[in-house]
Amino acid sequence: MSNLQFAELCVKRDSLTRNLPEGNEELQWVSNTAVLIYGEKDAVLVDTFITIEHNRMLLKWIKTFNRNLTYIYVTHGHGDHFFGIKQLKEAFPEAKAVATPGTVTACLKQGKLIESFWDQLFPNQIPEPQVFPEAIDAASFELEGHRLEIIEAGFTDTANTTALWVPDLELLAAGDVVYNGIHSYLAETTEQSRLEWIRTLDRLIDLNPKYVIAGHKVPENDNNHGILNETKQYLLDFIRLDHETDTVDDLYNAMLALYPSRVNPGSLWGSAKAAKA
Repeated sequence: MSNLQFAELCVKRDSLTRNLPEGNEELQWVSNTAVLIYGEKDAVLVDTFITIEHNRMLLKWIKTFNRNLTYIYVTHGHGDHFFGIKQLKEAFPEAKAVATPGTVTACLKQGKLIESFWDQLFPNQIPEPQVFPEAIDAASFELEGHRLEIIEAGFTDTANTTALWVPDLELLAAGDVVYNGIHSYLAETTEQSRLEWIRTLDRLIDLNPKYVIAGHKVPENDNNHGILNETKQYLLDFIRLDHETDTVDDLYNAMLALYPSRVNPGSLWGSAKAAKA
């Protein structure tokens, strides 16, 4: 059996939420992370980027490993994680872009929002026409004899999310189930779904992964398993402060006071507005 290795590429980009209260301007960005898991000859990519330019960077980076890309695995249906499939498939036509059936459904919905949403935020930067992942019905797939296990995470920051567990590396490519130094996106959640997310995090904590790579992270942050507990605590704090506050501003400011150095307060602003709607 070959020895597996992994690498990550983390790129900064503009936040999706642009109109928020003044202050914290230096924190008003977000990042996306792609993970390459590779053996002696082949490789699997977990998630892509949004823009044509960032996906070109991703492609150039993958080619430095001199591996054959066999799979592009998409963790969930938000466009910033799968819009690059088209460019990657053009460079690696044999690569299979795959996701769970639930994620594929979510991706197809996102595809309908390109003109009305994504193009407004990133004009002329979204790869088109879109290429979508195909549904994988198995609970795992292989890379050079190593099992890569799909973990159904349920509703975390959106519906039908997943993580990819690589037992032989003790690696969890967590997608948006975990956030690392960045405000979690809670605008689609309810208190019930946030509690479901916490139960999912407890399951992942029980795996005791050595490495946890978040879909959104501060690039220089460590990938240790502690970020599972940090994400859980963030959700617990949001639930508590939602009960203790009355207005959007109160909830937003109470969370900022607890997490003053977290990146992307725009995500928190959108979350607070949704919670108090």
